[in-house]
Amino acid sequence: MDDYSRIALVIAHLDKHHEDQPTLSELAGVVGLSESHFHRLFRRWAGVTPKDFLQCLTAAHARQRLKESATVLDAALDSGLSGPGRLHDLTISLVAATPGEIRTGGADLTIRYGAAETPFGWATLGWTERGICHLAFHSDKPGKAVPGELVESWPNASLNEDAGEAHEQLDRIFRRSSEGPGLSAFVHGTPFQVQVWQALLRIPEGEVTSYAKLADAVGRPGAARAVGTACGKNPVGYLIPCHRVIRETGIIKGYRWGSERKAALLARESSQRLAGEASPGGAAT
Repeated sequence: MDDYSRIALVIAHLDKHHEDQPTLSELAGVVGLSESHFHRLFRRWAGVTPKDFLQCLTAAHARQRLKESATVLDAALDSGLSGPGRLHDLTISLVAATPGEIRTGGADLTIRYGAAETPFGWATLGWTERGICHLAFHSDKPGKAVPGELVESWPNASLNEDAGEAHEQLDRIFRRSSEGPGLSAFVHGTPFQVQVWQALLRIPEGEVTSYAKLADAVGRPGAARAVGTACGKNPVGYLIPCHRVIRETGIIKGYRWGSERKAALLARESSQRLAGEASPGGAAT
């Protein structure tokens, strides 16, 4: 069992038993590890102690982040900037497919793809010369088949497997490496979906917003459900961070790649942000 699978089991356990305040020993037992081994796992994976990490999984913490994010996100979304995130954010631009490219199903496109293991489980990546067009998570190691979403979005494109390059690109993405050129996301979507995805790119790492707030930001107040649908159609997971949108209640549910993975993404980003702010060189909130 890999580290992410253990994290997901613990998150699922906490979702059912959070009111009981599980002990370190109990959580270690869920994944069949000793307390010391479990503690080292979390330090390696999350960058903080299990206690600090588990705090970041609670709805109360998520609600507090929503409150704290309000002024940060107002400035970021209103100005079109990525926001004053204190953790390193990859520079990501968004390029939308032309109507002609969509109409022809990508007949003139060459898409390379591959799979690799990431800190959040197995993922597949697809990319063209214009940018990354597919990033999806998987419960198990994907087979050799072409990702179905790629075929559905670009039925007439030339699809070529390149597992080695996919591994290198995914490694760079999840290490948040700034080496090399900035990343581009090449997306296939309606004008409204593209507008929502552009707004998602402006949410700083370690921050969250609500579906209603995001609807306001794209000039569609009251369209929270439509925004949620657009988030669910996001073809480039993690880089276009639809996981940073949660319900007003602070409940972390609803993610096309699983609620446990969404909680893991948010908890890791939030805990590492908090750790950075607490370090001698970190900025104060």
